[in-house]
Amino acid sequence: MSPTEIQVAFDFPMQLGECPLWHIGESALYWIDIPGKAIHRLHIASNVHRSWPMQEEPGCIAMHADGGLLVALRDGLFRLDTESGEMTRLHAAPYDESKLRFNDGRCDAMGRLWTGTIYEPRDQQLGGLFCFERGQLRDAAHPVTTSNGVAFSTDKRTMFHSNTPAHRIDAYDFDLATGKTSNKRLFKQFDMDKSAPGYGGRPDGAAVDSENAYWCAMFEGGRVLRLSANGDILQEIKVPARCPTMVAFGGEDLRTLYITTGRNGRSEAELTQYPLSGCVLSVRVDVAGLPEFAYQA
Repeated sequence: MSPTEIQVAFDFPMQLGECPLWHIGESALYWIDIPGKAIHRLHIASNVHRSWPMQEEPGCIAMHADGGLLVALRDGLFRLDTESGEMTRLHAAPYDESKLRFNDGRCDAMGRLWTGTIYEPRDQQLGGLFCFERGQLRDAAHPVTTSNGVAFSTDKRTMFHSNTPAHRIDAYDFDLATGKTSNKRLFKQFDMDKSAPGYGGRPDGAAVDSENAYWCAMFEGGRVLRLSANGDILQEIKVPARCPTMVAFGGEDLRTLYITTGRNGRSEAELTQYPLSGCVLSVRVDVAGLPEFAYQA
């Protein structure tokens, strides 16, 4: 699939677009700009855009079952009332905010939010994965440097979780009833040699489709991959931005794949080559995705 088949869903570039989220009830796409400290919403049919400034960097968002969004900011977990813009703190951050912040995440079918952290010095695996359930936050004990790629298999029995700097995606047995993970195993290891010809990037945000394939944005690889349940590459989509960050399925049939991208910290030469860096992109795919679950308070 060539870059010419990819459309620009929103052409105002983010510094680091992340966490695209399709809201079925609103027929709208939400996403965040992490260093831009903002949450964005685009109603696709009307092309009406709205944004909410944040006091700290947002790491991920999820729908809240009682309305609005659940937002993981550097300084804690909040509920955003998308009508009034009011933010309500639900839980403090469980880490040293000078070195860590929340990152990629999503809700499971029981309405728990799984949100990871990034250890910003990036020299140790001091990031992790947290589960926010009914107002309580617990450490899931998944040590990483940069947490990304949280997703669940169609049968809800497997959790995927990536450690981006390690170029590695792991799989865990997942007990939906208890929210416990076990039996960590390698799902996919990518080449870590960034100087090698044909370097393909490292795994960032992801989503699972209705055929249980894992779609992964490959940061600095300029591509999105569709992986089988065994980790084999089924499809590659070339992206006209070197740094895709995450994917989400949207549209009425959940067959539009939305792709957030970044431009923050990229060279002028790269931005000249990839002028769509930072924009939200979309492409039609053959297999539908799955609806996202909301956080249950």
